Amino acid sequence: MNARSPIGAHVPVAGGLATGGLKYAADIGAEAVQVFVTNPRGWALAAGRPAEDERLRAYAAEHDFPVFVHTPYLVNFGSPSADTLARSVASVRHALVRGAAIGARGVIVHTGSAVSQSREDAMRQVREGLLPLLDEIPDDGPDILLEPMAGQGAMLCATVEQFGSYLAALDRHPRAGVCLDTCHAFAAGHDLAAPGGVRKTVDALVDSAGPGRIKLIHANDSKDRCGSARDRHENIGAGHIGEKAFAALFRHPAVAGVPFIIETPGRDRAPHRKDIDALRRLRDEG
Repeated sequence: MNARSPIGAHVPVAGGLATGGLKYAADIGAEAVQVFVTNPRGWALAAGRPAEDERLRAYAAEHDFPVFVHTPYLVNFGSPSADTLARSVASVRHALVRGAAIGARGVIVHTGSAVSQSREDAMRQVREGLLPLLDEIPDDGPDILLEPMAGQGAMLCATVEQFGSYLAALDRHPRAGVCLDTCHAFAAGHDLAAPGGVRKTVDALVDSAGPGRIKLIHANDSKDRCGSARDRHENIGAGHIGEKAFAALFRHPAVAGVPFIIETPGRDRAPHRKDIDALRRLRDEG
């Protein structure tokens, strides 16, 4: 039987990372959380509040409660803009420091887009920007978790097979892990809803990235059909992926014990509580 995967959510942190984030997590029954430590749509590097950081870190350690940090959406190591590249490096470095302060296990970074330049030039930037950051991570710091995208535009890594070359550009650094977003994978053409689709996709990811790289699952259903290249999340079981795929994902040995984080629609606690309850049922039935 697979190790039990904690199920949680990306949580709002109004009032403080611990005060607001942990209260929201308790209200929806989350067993793990993902947070922003800066404005997700800006470059400002927020200093944080030491008392809140320590409370969250202590809670995570005492309760074996996984915490993750998501970097801002603007981060793109493949961008042809020198300013964007420099700001991306600074933003991820800041997230790693803040992640260490709150006891985070991983910092999620989107794999990015070449935008208007060649893939070769973009991947050279990925290497030059990310490798030093990976080398800086202390033994007790969070890993960088690379999240493949939905396949739109000039994305550098969307299919799970592309992850191998992306990771090779980083010398398969031991502190580089994978955050697999189910909606992104489905949008990129991996039919998780088809019979055997989950096993085929995860097996291909393990073949591409290597064993032990999957550190986090973003559990999101999809509003659009497989191969749409559209990143539009749906609540669990309400989209085109469906509950059976998530049940199969819990049963795959490569995902044993890996935390699941929802990033599903909902402006209040009720939809998120319902999604966590649905995933918990699928996990426990398996």
